[in-house]
Formats: sequence, C-alpha cells, structure tokens
Amino acid sequence: MNAQAIPAGGTADKLATENDRFKKSFRSWFWGSIIAATVVHFMLFQFWPTQMAADVSFSAEELEVIELPPEIEIPPPPEAISRPATPVMATADIDDDITIAPTTFADNPVEDLPPPPTDDGVVDIAAAPVFTPMTVRPEIRNRPEVQAALMREYPAILRDAGIGGTVVVWFFINEEGLVQDTRISRTSGQVQFDQAALEVADVLRFSPALNRDQRVQVWIEVPITFQVL
Repeated sequence: MNAQAIPAGGTADKLATENDRFKKSFRSWFWGSIIAATVVHFMLFQFWPTQMAADVSFSAEELEVIELPPEIEIPPPPEAISRPATPVMATADIDDDITIAPTTFADNPVEDLPPPPTDDGVVDIAAAPVFTPMTVRPEIRNRPEVQAALMREYPAILRDAGIGGTVVVWFFINEEGLVQDTRISRTSGQVQFDQAALEVADVLRFSPALNRDQRVQVWIEVPITFQVL
C-alpha cells in the first residue's frame, strides 16, 4: 500500500473556518429576525380592521311599591301542626307460665254438645247469586265456540260504529259443570250488549267446581267483552 501525507491546511482547518463563520453571522441573523418580527406586528396593528365589541347593555324598569288599601285584610299564618305525642309503653305483669288448657272429651262430654243442624236451615243457592265456597274454580271448555258466538251476536250497529263494551254475567253451574241460570251482574251501559251477552252465555260450557275433593254447584262471575279488532 502507498501512504499519502495530508497537508497541514487540510479538512480540519476548513471545518474550523466554517464554524467560525457561522458564529460570526449568528448576531446578524438574530437581530434581523427581531427587526422583521417587529415590522410585521406593527403592520398588523396599523392596517388590520378595527373590531368593536357589540353593545350588550340592558335597561330595567324601576320597581314601584304598591301599598295595599286598608280594607284588605291579610289572614294570619296557619297554626303549626302539633306533633303527635310520644308513645309510652304500658307496663303489665304477664305470668310466663300461662298455658292453654287441653280440650278433652272428659271435660266436654258428647251429651252436652248442641244438636247438628237440620235441613230446614239449608239455603237454596240456586235462588240468587251468593258466595259459594270452592277450592277449584270452573274453567271454560269451549273457547273457540264462545269466540264464534261473540262475533255472531255482536250488535251490527255498534260494531260498525267501533263501539265496544264489557258485560259481567252471573253463571250458576251445577255439579256436572252445566249452566243452570244466567243473570246480569254488571251492565255495560248498552242494552244491546247486555242482551247479546246473555245469548253468548248460553254457549259457554264449564268444568265442574270442586270444594276439596267434592263437586259442588256454584255461582261465578264471568266478564263477556265485545271489542272491535
């Protein structure tokens, strides 16, 4: 390989000269920038259109005190509601050994018991709607037939006018679930609906009502509703 010598006034001197030149020119660039910025701001403030704030002031009328005439009497304030009295726990001496005496046939002999009720006091529930004890309520068995009867018996003049109503009907049902009697319990206010409801009532078929494990005859209320769909 051939080695070449680098002259003394080579790249190092050139770099040092450029660095010194940049440092010397920094002051001129700095003051030139300051002067240019000052001129630009002066021009903006001098020639920029002046903006004025909008007038947001308002005026208020002076309030005038009106004196009431002497004939007007101002009622006094209501009396304060009295607070309820603080409850006081009553003191009573209760014996901790109080017990109820057992009921035995020795203390209550059969001979002293009242006689059983006779049939003379039995009320005929079929005569009028009365409360009837039951544990299982009768259910409607033929709902499709009832729906068809509702459409068939719906008064045409009321249906065309879009008028509906509900009639509550009493049903007396025997032990076999057959309807023995029907009566209007609550009218709809329209005589046509009441008559149509009784016609529909003749179509209903029920399951028997049960009082525990026995079939019983009962009165029940069933609402019959006429409604335009």
